[in-house]
Amino acid sequence: MQYRSLGGLPVSAVGLGAMPLSIEGRPDERRALATVHAALEAGVTLLDTADSYHLPGQDPGHNELLVARALATYGGDTDGVLVATKGGRGRPADGSWTVTGTPRHLKAAAEASAKRLGVEAIGLYQLHKPDPAVPFEESVGALRELLDEGTIRLAGLSNVDADQIRRARAILGDRLVSVQNRYSPEVRDSEPELRLCAELGLAFLPWSPLGGISRSSLDGPSGPAHRAAGFTAFHEVAREREVSPQQVCLAWLLSRSPAVVPIPGASRPETIRDSARAADLHLTDQELARLT
Repeated sequence: MQYRSLGGLPVSAVGLGAMPLSIEGRPDERRALATVHAALEAGVTLLDTADSYHLPGQDPGHNELLVARALATYGGDTDGVLVATKGGRGRPADGSWTVTGTPRHLKAAAEASAKRLGVEAIGLYQLHKPDPAVPFEESVGALRELLDEGTIRLAGLSNVDADQIRRARAILGDRLVSVQNRYSPEVRDSEPELRLCAELGLAFLPWSPLGGISRSSLDGPSGPAHRAAGFTAFHEVAREREVSPQQVCLAWLLSRSPAVVPIPGASRPETIRDSARAADLHLTDQELARLT
């Protein structure tokens, strides 16, 4: 496993997005725990969760509790594992995703997350999404208070734009260490945020990093022909290198910037083992040109 820096801490170049282990279509607990254990065995040291990763209207905090159980039952060393969780979103019974970014909510949510994770201080706590009904500075101010109080060690943002990153940086300084936005071969809207993170020394954690890769050359996406051809190229390179298209995709993401630490989801041990191998897959300049 290769490593990258997040807030001065070494983390595996590929993390685990634990959301699929708790939402609709989730595996049974035995397989879920085995998936996290497989990640740890493969050298993954960044586990991403959130208090809202649960079935609609049911068992809030399910994913955090699952991650805590997985770490507690793992037979190996977990001292170097960074658990990153998020607060500010909810999942009511109708299956929607709500946003609540008031300082009162975020502080209570962080305290509840720490309790579920069984830690005195959360390693990395991220604002899950800015709340349009709450001034952004107030939500970020809650993160600053949580840092000052010792409830969290490091702070991050998710689903933000470049201006919000700068505004948060002005409030949190060097204690802002990461940004988690959607970014993949299919969705590249966060290029400006990725460049800014590299400039500021922040880790950039792409969520849903494998977007578009499941689409084959015979079943290409709608949209520009060059983008469909780009998806096909991931499969072609994978066949030539005798690896999975997912590995090629993650290796491509890692090549975009040293700031990138993708967090692919997984619900089976074999899936995260495959993803973890991408950290050691080095694509040539010619291959990268085909994938751009």
